[in-house]
Amino acid sequence: MHDMPNPPHSPRHRVYEDIQALLTGTLFVAMGVVMFGHNGLLTGGTVGIAFLLHYATGWNFGVLIFLLNLPFYGLAWKRMGRVFTLKTFTAVVLLALLTNVVPKLVRFELLNPVFTSVVGGLLMGAGMLILFRHRASLGGFNVLVLYLQERFGWRAGRIQMALDCTIVLCSFAVVDWQHTALSVLGAVVLNQTLATNHRVGRYMAP
Repeated sequence: MHDMPNPPHSPRHRVYEDIQALLTGTLFVAMGVVMFGHNGLLTGGTVGIAFLLHYATGWNFGVLIFLLNLPFYGLAWKRMGRVFTLKTFTAVVLLALLTNVVPKLVRFELLNPVFTSVVGGLLMGAGMLILFRHRASLGGFNVLVLYLQERFGWRAGRIQMALDCTIVLCSFAVVDWQHTALSVLGAVVLNQTLATNHRVGRYMAP
């Protein structure tokens, strides 16, 4: 009986491909964030915590998302490596900037809340997927779930969904039940996008 052939190595991403991915991924997420913010919705992870603090205090969302991610870079550097950490730091900075720039470039005269929860969730999920596939993340829980996936084979989307739904349920403190329900829907859409498309051994170029 012949041995199974070894799977071909994934091609290494070139620098310009990583730059394009960081810009595209963070722009997709920023668009989803702006849509959610327009309708007073929340999502999970450090983005969701930043939303909670933004709604409760009025502080700038971009500044909050940058500060909330600072404690996670140590884990990223230790467990995921220098390149991953630098890419993640860059992605977080880009997201912080874009969430302040995009509202100056795009205005929504009509944005249905249900449409927002679904399409905004898809945009954020697709953006995170792009970042994940280029060995980057948006920090925070993204770092934790990617580490757990690579270390134990647990699906990143499933873990992220559990964490995100927990954070979204905390939104009862700042928004009504309708916004909370739509936020949960958005979190499910986001994380199902990740769970379906980001699995161990599937498209893992360095």
